[in-house]
Amino acid sequence: MSHDDFPTDRPAVVTCGLPYANGNLHIGHLRGYIGADAFNRALETLGQETAYVSGSDMHGTPIAVTAEKEGVDPEEFALRFHERYLETFPKFDVDFDNYGHTHDETNVELTQEIVRTLDEEGYVYEDEVLVAYDPKADDYLPDRYVEGTCPYCGAKARGDECDEGCQRHLEPGEIENPTSVRTGNPAEYRERTHKFFRVSEFADYLTEFLDGLEGTDNARNQPRQWIEEGLQDWCLTRDMEWGIDYPDTDIGDGGAEDIVLYVWVDAPIEYISSTKQYTERVGSDEYDWERVWKDDGEIVHVIGRDIIQHHTVFWPAMLEGAGYNAPRAVAATGFITIDGKGLSTSRNRAIWAREYLEEGFHPDLLRYYLTTTGGLQQDIDFTWTAFQEKVNGELVGTIGNFWYRSLLFAQRNFEGTPDAAVSDEVRERIEGAIGEFREAVNDYSLRNVGLAATRLAQFGNEYIQRNEPWKLEDGDPEQAQVIRDCVQIAKAVGVLLEPIAPGKAQALWEQLGEDGAVADTHLKDALEAPPRTFGEPGELFEKIEDERVEALETKLEEKIAAAAEDADSNEGEETKTETESDEPGEREDGGMSDADTTEADADADTSDLEPLLEDRIGFEDFQELDIRVGRIEAAEGIEGADDLARLEVDIGFETRQVVAGIKRLHDLDSLPGTKCVLLANMEPAELFGVESNGMILAAGEEADLLTTHGDAGLGEKIR
Repeated sequence: MSHDDFPTDRPAVVTCGLPYANGNLHIGHLRGYIGADAFNRALETLGQETAYVSGSDMHGTPIAVTAEKEGVDPEEFALRFHERYLETFPKFDVDFDNYGHTHDETNVELTQEIVRTLDEEGYVYEDEVLVAYDPKADDYLPDRYVEGTCPYCGAKARGDECDEGCQRHLEPGEIENPTSVRTGNPAEYRERTHKFFRVSEFADYLTEFLDGLEGTDNARNQPRQWIEEGLQDWCLTRDMEWGIDYPDTDIGDGGAEDIVLYVWVDAPIEYISSTKQYTERVGSDEYDWERVWKDDGEIVHVIGRDIIQHHTVFWPAMLEGAGYNAPRAVAATGFITIDGKGLSTSRNRAIWAREYLEEGFHPDLLRYYLTTTGGLQQDIDFTWTAFQEKVNGELVGTIGNFWYRSLLFAQRNFEGTPDAAVSDEVRERIEGAIGEFREAVNDYSLRNVGLAATRLAQFGNEYIQRNEPWKLEDGDPEQAQVIRDCVQIAKAVGVLLEPIAPGKAQALWEQLGEDGAVADTHLKDALEAPPRTFGEPGELFEKIEDERVEALETKLEEKIAAAAEDADSNEGEETKTETESDEPGEREDGGMSDADTTEADADADTSDLEPLLEDRIGFEDFQELDIRVGRIEAAEGIEGADDLARLEVDIGFETRQVVAGIKRLHDLDSLPGTKCVLLANMEPAELFGVESNGMILAAGEEADLLTTHGDAGLGEKIR
């Protein structure tokens, strides 16, 4: 691993989080798989030796239990979805160099080898652990079939993870008020002998690892709190039959019967196994997996935000203990929401991959939308209207419009590329776009990778409009010069856009009369002369009409409403009612009790205050505001703006860039270190050329910054 800018002379591997083989794919899943594919393609465009690998996650409790209900073998059940994924990914141009699964022979052998090494090196020990047990059903309960209360944040949690709250990994026995998901019976904990990994011994190493980790801010910052609070050793085994057996040993006095490795042991090892399988297929001369994982390769993980801890604490500790190379970067994506609410597979609250394709949309439209809407680590609230605006505005109106008008004029007037040299102005602009692309890759910014092409096409539109070649006489050298420049810009846009929209970029490549695949090009090819002649082009993007979007929005609303109604009628007591509070002891509306209003509040002079709004909002509307405790790390005025300042605000998970109108109201030099309150789920906005990702809350005309009275931690939510 290095920290040299890409491309390096070391082989790279890009991975995405393994899809869990128990359900269909929706656009929330696709964000990560498409994002990792686009990043790998961008590395290839830079000239980096790289491979994109992943595999299906075949083990774990949900698969075992669901397979049992269906009366099929767990392997048969999981392979059904594995095959479905293999069919789905190519339809979105997600091009894996190798896609395996965690139950194949390679991963079983490598997992047992790595665990054996950790054991031999003294990083594994036996201890008694509390395991959930349903005494009425006489059944030991896998951790994911226990629900209760998180001991850290008080949210509803599963037996192994606080999935609805702080997202911490939970060890067996930590969850409070445990209940069996299978039967609804109260669960009790009984002692069983299990194997533990000494994660606590790697605290210093992990701190150093995070100091050098590249990727997204949330992947670097979120794990630090866990390390500072003290790492707990990690239970490596579970009471199950379905999984990978612990290697070469019995466990406790009762032997290793029904004891397998925890799914989060073998799942990330599939990254290595899949890379190894790729080498076995193409040969080590073409790609050497051992150099990547055991020597100095560049490892980049693209994952969902909910599995940061596994990839930045447990996984690097395992790699270090077993003598493997550490990841260079972990890039964690935000979530996809619909109307501000999370996707739910159980309630059919999702845009399924199959549904998207059945609507007849090209996969590149979704690829472009998911990669260029907001930053990689930001949540995306999907609506068909927002999708339409992105497609019609940027793909149709900017890129497609420039491609078509330039190539059509060139073909009809010059039968292709005019015989002229590229102007200095255009060459410099293309070189600038290449620089933007290279910088975006090294910043792990897929948004800016895509926008490097879009902004170049925007320049092309402005250039052709400014020079108006249609007003120049045929044979005029100036007309040939303008169109020669435009054809070169069109080719460059195709090269730069390929990682994001590979299908459409290839279509342009063919319209230009280029040989081979645009996917095989490098950045330097953006300045190579296009073919002298090519045929009449066609329009590559089609506008999405308002009527189509209205129908899609209505269809989605009806589907969600019907599924929610069905789920509510079936779940009974398990479904939270509208009158239930999210936090124990809080009122239904989330506010203070009447007794908390003081006499000083009642006697305050309100003559100069704005009147209260007549319209009220419900508690659910308030919950949709993601307001966090933050700390200003840097503050500077924005050149050319009288009131605006650029702030860097640490909100625990990440550091946000925010634009605030406080330049003349605060001493900016004194702001670093100041606690503040940030509205985190504001749509990104660009002010004076600076992107703002959030809103600092302040009171009054003097912008009195809101803060907290006590010691609330960074990133804690305002409720």
